[in-house]
Amino acid sequence: MTRLVQVALIRHAHAGQRSAWRGDDRLRPLSARGRRQAEGLLQTLGIVDVGRILSSGYLRCTQTVEPLAQACRLAVEDEGALVEGASLEQVLRLFGGFRAGAVVCCTHGDVMALVCEELLRSGLAKRDAVRFEKGGTWLLDLAGGRLTAARYLPPPAA
Repeated sequence: MTRLVQVALIRHAHAGQRSAWRGDDRLRPLSARGRRQAEGLLQTLGIVDVGRILSSGYLRCTQTVEPLAQACRLAVEDEGALVEGASLEQVLRLFGGFRAGAVVCCTHGDVMALVCEELLRSGLAKRDAVRFEKGGTWLLDLAGGRLTAARYLPPPAA
């Protein structure tokens, strides 16, 4: 039987400008706007019955999914394949290991760009429709560990 999985791949919400942050970038928090976006994900992803929530260990990523995790009564799992600099192979290997159900993953812009390039290569997205704004989500359908469909949800209003 083919495993059917839906992955909600979120780019972390707004966290201000990297250049304005003084300190370890892994500890850069969400801005007030980003916190509103994170709260808005509850509405955006209300269509998904979430079984797991994974995130890059960077603070802005975990803060993005914390309201959802609290609402779903789930822990946020720290996932190395979602950190800045992760490869497409790492991300696809992670996705391929998911069992049936819905999984939320929060990552960074560079990882989203890699996934979007894969969506273009596989014909699941058109170049003029590819976006990955802060707080935006790609709903990805997988069957047997392979991407089969994709739909973009813009960031929640902040």
